[in-house]
Parts: sequence; C-alpha cells; structure tokens
Amino acid sequence: MISNVQFRLQFLVLLWGFTGVFGKLVTMNALPMVWYRVLIAAIAVFVYMKFKKSDFQVSKKELLTLLGIGGIVGIHWFTFYLSIKLSNISIALSTLSMGALFSAVLEPIFFRRRINLLEIILAIIVSACVAVIFNASPDDYKLGIIIGILCSFLSALFAVLNSRLPKSIKPTKVTFFEMVGGLITLSLIMVLLQPDAITEVINVSWSNLGWLILLGVIFTAFAQIESVALLKHVSAFTMMLNVNLEPVYGIFLASLIFGDSELMTPVFYIATGVMVLSIVMNGILKAKFFK
Repeated sequence: MISNVQFRLQFLVLLWGFTGVFGKLVTMNALPMVWYRVLIAAIAVFVYMKFKKSDFQVSKKELLTLLGIGGIVGIHWFTFYLSIKLSNISIALSTLSMGALFSAVLEPIFFRRRINLLEIILAIIVSACVAVIFNASPDDYKLGIIIGILCSFLSALFAVLNSRLPKSIKPTKVTFFEMVGGLITLSLIMVLLQPDAITEVINVSWSNLGWLILLGVIFTAFAQIESVALLKHVSAFTMMLNVNLEPVYGIFLASLIFGDSELMTPVFYIATGVMVLSIVMNGILKAKFFK
C-alpha cells in the first residue's frame, strides 16, 4: 500500500504540476497575475506564521538577500506564465525541465567544483531535446519557448541561491520574505515598464480573483509549507526525483482539461519524455557514483 508520506509527496507534485493550468484559467496578463500570486502567498504565509507564533526577525544582510532572491522568484513566475500565454502549458512545462541543465552549470560556479561527466552528458541530451521541441513546434510558439528557457534558468538560479542560505533561517521565514521581495520587484516592473498592468490589478474580476486566491494559498503557500514538512520524512534526493515528474503531471492535466489546444506532435512528447527520463537517471547515477 502507498504510505501516507508517499501519498502526500505525490499530491504535492500534482499541485505543482497544476500551477501551469492557472495560466489559462486566469484570463489576466502574466504580470498582474503573478503580482496577485505573490501578494496572496505572502499574506497566507504571514497568517500561518502568526498562528504558529513564529518570529520575523532576520539580519539586514539576510533580509536584503531574501528580498533579492524573491525578486528572481517573481520574475521566474512571470516568465513561466508569459511563456504559457505566448504558447501553451505543455511548451512552458517542457522547457522548465531545462532547469536541471542550468543547475549543472550554475552549481560548479557557485560552489567552485568541477563539472562531472554526467552533467556534460545531461547537457548534451537536454539541449538536443529542446532543439527538437523548438523545431517541432509551430512558429507562433517559438517566442514562448525562448521565454520558457529563460524561466528555467531563473528557476535554477534561485534554487542555487536558496541552497546557500544559512540553515538557521526557517523555511517559512524564507518563503515570506521572498514573496515580499517578489511583490516589490513585480510592482517596480509594473510601474516603470508596464503601467497598463495596474489597471488590470485594480479591475480584477471576481472569477479571476477566486482562481488567484486558490493559486496563492493552496498551490503556493500551502505547497511550500508542505514541502518543508515532507523533508522531515523523505530525503532531498527523493524530493528532487519526484519534482522532476511535475512536467509529466502538468502536461497530462493540461491535455485533459483543455483538449486540442494542448495537443502537440508525437515528436514533442518523445523529446519531453527523453528529457525528463535523462534528468531522473542523472540524479540516480549521481547519488550512486558521486556521493
């Protein structure tokens, strides 16, 4: 039988996989949509921390670091939903798998270690798969793919930066200040570069607001808190392997809910499958031979 922990882990990955679906359920543009996401998530985590009587104290250096990383997280989510708006959910999720490739490049830079052979092989396979996906996709999806690749780079960047944070900072505190950092960054982008988005924020419809509250509370704040709780029962390696299933869940859900608009060519699914499988195998082999 499936244990309670295994069920919770798969449910968590399913939640993460479902986040892409909101890119179509919410009819707002990407920037105001993500602005609401980080705002609602920050409020939800704040309420949770108050309920748990957690403190919000951090040093000035830690605060600036967390706000900066939060800015990267905010832009990452913005590019993720922008990729969906410019192409579709399947494209955005498939390119998100490139995060493992960028991590393989960034980690040696930040942690000053050599790139091993497995990372080189992974880079070749993932790059080839993305090239196949790019060539097999309609021309009007190409910009969405490019934005998706930028999104995956940002996901790898904030993951590496988060891994360098002091262990003494509680994860809920990290999440709260990073959401605040994302909110500040997106607000600046909105005011300076896309002032029309302010009108969308003010005139948000009740249906969009309902989806956004669900996205911010359950699929962002709860998912983050649950992932931290699960790390008390499973290893970070097990968590990482399961997270790699996010594109699989997301693409399946998108096809199930939106039908033909999410259907891609067989070549797309083969390339995505090879990419996800290579990332999973890379993790397994690394754990075995590079402990």
